Amino acid sequence: MKKILFYGLAIIMAIIIAVYAFIYFVPYSDGIRSGELIKISHKGVLIKTWEGELSQGISGAQIFTFSVLDKDKEVIEQLKDFQGQYVKLNYIERYATFAWLGDTKYFITKVEKEKSPFKN
Repeated sequence: MKKILFYGLAIIMAIIIAVYAFIYFVPYSDGIRSGELIKISHKGVLIKTWEGELSQGISGAQIFTFSVLDKDKEVIEQLKDFQGQYVKLNYIERYATFAWLGDTKYFITKVEKEKSPFKN
């Protein structure tokens, strides 16, 4: 009986680890988005995550929301520095997310300052 319980728990743990590894390490897509960086914040009550918004239109009607992993310190600092400016964001999209990673499925991996097409 103890063997069956042990093997059952081992199988359940293996499945949980496999699901976590799949969600964390296998991206659904990757890409680049450009626009005006309108928000970057460190939010949450129990679990703090970095969240931001990028306006992709003149009127702000199309907003791209994204998250940044805590380990990407350089990306976080660049986003803070480029607040309110036109930027190009490289991102990966995951199948799902966990509360301790961020609120969205989109995670920024690189930030570049761009020249705005709307201003001369």
